[in-house]
Amino acid sequence: MTAAPPLRRPQAVLIIARYTLLEALRNRLPWLLLLALAAALGVGGFLGQLALTESRQLQAALVAAVLRLAAVFLIATFVIGSMAREAADKGGELLLSLALPRAVYLLGKLAGYAALALLPALLFGAAALAYAPADQAALWAASLLGELWIVAAFSLLCALTLNQTLPALSAVCAFYLLARVLTTLQLLGHGGAAQAGAGQRWLTHGLDALALLLPHLDGFARSDWLLYHSGSLADLGAVALQTALSVGLLTAAALFDLYRKNL
Repeated sequence: MTAAPPLRRPQAVLIIARYTLLEALRNRLPWLLLLALAAALGVGGFLGQLALTESRQLQAALVAAVLRLAAVFLIATFVIGSMAREAADKGGELLLSLALPRAVYLLGKLAGYAALALLPALLFGAAALAYAPADQAALWAASLLGELWIVAAFSLLCALTLNQTLPALSAVCAFYLLARVLTTLQLLGHGGAAQAGAGQRWLTHGLDALALLLPHLDGFARSDWLLYHSGSLADLGAVALQTALSVGLLTAAALFDLYRKNL
């Protein structure tokens, strides 16, 4: 019998990505996304009926916020849980024992999670069509996709580095919360800079330095795009640039951590 030809690296990346995506489908993640969508629409419709004025705007803002948080939570939980199961089953070590670079394994996992993020972005973007024109709903969905890619990349980094589910998920929640409120913290720090003491000034400088490293997720999937139709191509360009830079940096950090390990 002749030996099977060795896999090419792009082919191996696609195979790993495919099985990563199949794992999500078999774990009924699409049903959880549909459940989150139904719950958000139900709660939004109920509170919209209670509002005396601007009920549709209130409903759109609430639904968009709930869907955004649900998508981030489900993607982060699945990435960390999937990596934890793989570590427990020694599946990752088995793949890394093959004649493939570790970068192929990491890029394959990341590509699978990136493809998985398309599901909530497309599903929730379609739901946004009920509240906004197609171009604004598409902008909201595209920025949500970028946000999910960043969260998936950071979740993968935490899963590889921390090796435990709860610390990894806590780190992702802290990262996401800080990236969402960092601009507000900067504004508060600079607003009182004139009367601030030395400690507060140093804290403000620290926030400014941190802002150079973290993505500004408050500019992603903004509800005012759906409410007031204020989104533009400039917003999409800013989201795309931040997504590319953040995912690239997080992938490089994950590669560094993976290559330094003795497996």
